[in-house]
Formats: sequence, structure tokens, C-alpha cells
Amino acid sequence: MDAAFLVRGIVIGFSIAAPVGPIGVLCIRRTLADGRVTGLVSGLGAATADAVYGTVAGFGLTAVSAALIGVQPWLRVVGGLFLCYLGATTFVAQPADLGTPARGMGMAGAYASTFLLTLTNPMTILSFGAVFAGLGLAGPAAGYMSAVLLVAGVFTGSALWWLTLSGVVGTMRHRFSVQRLRAVNRLSGVIIAGFGVLALVASGVWR
Repeated sequence: MDAAFLVRGIVIGFSIAAPVGPIGVLCIRRTLADGRVTGLVSGLGAATADAVYGTVAGFGLTAVSAALIGVQPWLRVVGGLFLCYLGATTFVAQPADLGTPARGMGMAGAYASTFLLTLTNPMTILSFGAVFAGLGLAGPAAGYMSAVLLVAGVFTGSALWWLTLSGVVGTMRHRFSVQRLRAVNRLSGVIIAGFGVLALVASGVWR
């Protein structure tokens, strides 16, 4: 039944998005600093990238997948450097400058940054490929309509996680003073930059 593919996609998308990594830290920090909408928009950038990789896995686009895996070390370098940059800017950000919710290019930047960061992690497509193949859901054999529903489910499931995370964190925003927000910025900056350093080390291009 086609509806089952949609449900499976939602479960897969939610499960892959849920583990808290650099994107989760960014979403939490942006929700506290700029509000739920900015946190959600940041998450939707990641959800869109999940849908892109879900499309590659779901439609069995092996050539695209192989090309992405082939340049995995350099994608890690780009993502690692970007994370280090975001970590540094987050660390020095002043809460007084973050009191007004981001709009216009601010929202676009929040979306684009997490979209690009998620795309630079080729392990995402490996995760989707392994899960889809394990469930017999990968490639044209499963049917193109089923693949479309899978991808739609992946985006929906991922978006549901970011909606939940930004909503829960947003309810606690009023409890954070300027001092606490400054501490959040510094802790988030260190964690995000740490993920960046790990990505650079894991790339292996320095050996």
C-alpha cells in the first residue's frame, strides 16, 4: 500500500534527523537567540538536504551516489571549515545583537547554512541507502510513486523533528537572561567548532 511508504519515510526521516549533532546545536542556539521561527527555518534547511539525499537513495541514482562518495574527503573539509567558521562567529556573538528575530536575508542565511552543511555530510546518503536497501525500498523496483512518497515522508519526518525541537526549546527562551545567552553562545561555539575539527581530521586529506 502506497500510504505505507509515506509512513515509513516519515519514521526514517525523523529517526535520521533526531540525533543531536552540529545542526541540532545550531537549531537550539538560534531558537534561543532569535526565536522559534528562525530555529525551525534552520531545521528545514537540513530537512531539505535530507530529502535531496533521500531522493538519490530512493530512486537508486547510483552514479550520483558514487560521485558524492568519491569526493567525500573534500566535502568533509568544506563542511569542517564551515563549521569552524560558524563556531567562531557563534562564540563571539553578543546577545544584545541577537535580540531581534532574523528576517529577510537572515532567514535565508539560516536556511542556506544548514542546507549546505547537511549536504557536505555524505554519510547521510549512506545512512539512507542502507536503511532503504535493508527495507527493500531502494531503486525503481520499488516503484517510482513509492519512491516519491518515501522522499516526501523523509522530508516530513525530518521537518517534524525540527518543529518539535524548536518548539520545545522556544518554550524555555524566556528563562534565559543576557548572561545565560552569552554562555549558550560560547558553549555552542565550542561544540560546533569541535564538530568542525573532527570533520577535518576525519577527512584524511592532511595525511
